[in-house]
Amino acid sequence: MKVDLRTDVLLIVDFQNDFVTGSLAVPEAEDLIPIINKYIKMFRKVVASRDKHKTGHPSFAPQGGPWPDHCVDGTLGAEIHSELSFIGDITPVMNKGYNEEAYSAFERTDMAFLLGAMWAKRLFICGLATDYCVKSTALDAVKEFAGEVFLLTDAIKAVNINPGDGEKAIEEMKDAGVIPITLDDLED
Repeated sequence: MKVDLRTDVLLIVDFQNDFVTGSLAVPEAEDLIPIINKYIKMFRKVVASRDKHKTGHPSFAPQGGPWPDHCVDGTLGAEIHSELSFIGDITPVMNKGYNEEAYSAFERTDMAFLLGAMWAKRLFICGLATDYCVKSTALDAVKEFAGEVFLLTDAIKAVNINPGDGEKAIEEMKDAGVIPITLDDLED
């Protein structure tokens, strides 16, 4: 399959310091950096989502939530990992979840509008974590995005709180119509 530089968009989900090496690090997330960078070089249109929470967010354990403090606004942990090599067009970043939890990059954001403004016909999704934000984003993309949705299975990693959560998430996405592919399926 050939990437159409005019209408294909790469969406990098939540590849942030806290999810790569910080307080809520996804196992082996750093291994994805060279693969995601290869994808970035293939696409002219790239967008990223970013978890960005207020201090004392309700999803944090001290407030009774399930997660440790992470991606707090103004901290290094909230920033997109610096080893991603964004090139080409200026990369828009869609912030999500400031006041309340939002796993999907489409949830209470203008992601659908942004993709329309980019004339997107196909959306290629990678990032963190397969069983949470990637899954929610892909499932919402099937509902809210008018084009085909692809999952870059070699550029995602799962939290796997329960063994097999990542594989179950991929199956759920496939059942919803998301198309799994890898770098080998795309041509420069």
